[in-house]
This record gives sequence, C-alpha cells and structure tokens, in this order.
Amino acid sequence: MAAETLLVRDIMSKDTFFVHPEDSITQCAIGLAQHNLSGAPVADQHGNLIGFVSEQDMLSALVQSAYYCDESNSVDSVMQHNVLSVSPNQHVLQVAKLMMEAKPKVYPVVEGTRLIGVITRKHVVRALIQSQEKCVPV
Repeated sequence: MAAETLLVRDIMSKDTFFVHPEDSITQCAIGLAQHNLSGAPVADQHGNLIGFVSEQDMLSALVQSAYYCDESNSVDSVMQHNVLSVSPNQHVLQVAKLMMEAKPKVYPVVEGTRLIGVITRKHVVRALIQSQEKCVPV
C-alpha cells in the first residue's frame, strides 16, 4: 500500500488513553507512566476532545504538590485548550507534514469533536517505512 493511500484511520491507535479535566494531576501522571506516554488527550464526559495535557504541562504542579503534600490541582488547571488534531480521513503524508512543521508528537484523532484515537510520530514513521519497503522501482 503506497503512502499516498494510507489514511490516519489505517494506522492510528484506537485504544487511546485519555483523561478527564477533573482528574487529579497525580492520577494523570500515573496513567501516563503506566501507558509509557508523554501526554494524553483530555475529553469531557461525552468523549469530546477539549484539551491535551503533557508531562511538561504538569511538571510545575507536580513539584508543588510533592513539596507541599497537596494534591488539589486537576488536569483542567494545566491542560492546553488549543489542541492540534487530525481527521481519520487525512492522508498519512499530510500528518507527516504537520509533524515536521509543528511541535506535537501526538495528535488526537477526532470525528467532529469526538475523540476516536491518537496518531503519533512513531505510527507515521512505521507506516512510511512499511510503504517504502513495498516500493518497486520503475
């Protein structure tokens, strides 16, 4: 399958770890560690994407929480509200171009506003390698 025909839906992770805005930062950090992730989408109770939170976003609050033994901060106090997301129908090459131009390593995949998965640089790189392996010189 050529890279031009690969869509996000073909390679995205559908079993997505996400958090809710009311989750504690500590809960979120534990979940990220358990799933070996550096960040996660934030979804409301209906599964709509409303933000993204990364380890970097949480670091200051975690330091403060550890120092004062206070776990009162929630994800919504540190999450990013302007989230770059992609459609499941976008071509992998379009997402690769986005990843080269923008900083995020993880893009939530949404249909409308509903979170349906994530796509990472690792997904894109693997797909491009597999596509290259199937290339036949003309």
